[in-house]
Amino acid sequence: MRRVRYSVAMSLDGYISGPNGEADWIVMDPDIDFVAMFMQFDTFLIGRKTFEAMNSAASRSSVKTYVFSRTLTKAKGATLSDDPAGVVQRLKAEEGKDIWLFGGGELFRSVLELGLVDRVEVAIIPVLLGGGRPLLPQTQARSKLKLAAHRHYPKSGIVMLEYDVRAER
Repeated sequence: MRRVRYSVAMSLDGYISGPNGEADWIVMDPDIDFVAMFMQFDTFLIGRKTFEAMNSAASRSSVKTYVFSRTLTKAKGATLSDDPAGVVQRLKAEEGKDIWLFGGGELFRSVLELGLVDRVEVAIIPVLLGGGRPLLPQTQARSKLKLAAHRHYPKSGIVMLEYDVRAER
């Protein structure tokens, strides 16, 4: 079965974007192989705010892209839906590569609360933003995690942490 992996950059103080949605604080490390990373996925799950910030880059990608929104009426190059539960359950049951839950704390929270996130992968960027959009907006659900992998990138100071989401029983 395919896995849903939430892979995101985060400041040391827990934000995935600055107060105005900015991402200029995210540094690129030459030792991170982004091509290899992208090759692990054939599907993106994106929230409306992230999709709009990407300036419709999804329309230039060969990766299947699903945008989740209750307000958008069209999403060029992507499939638009307001049903994360139905779409993600169907996608997980299909054959294919892993599914990248890409950006957007609100979509992450929704899919996590549904019990459909399998792995959380956070690249901690060595910066303190002091405010912005949190990794996980407020939720009543508590999720237990198990460390699956970690790596330090000395050139940039980035620390990559990967956690499997443990099912509550």
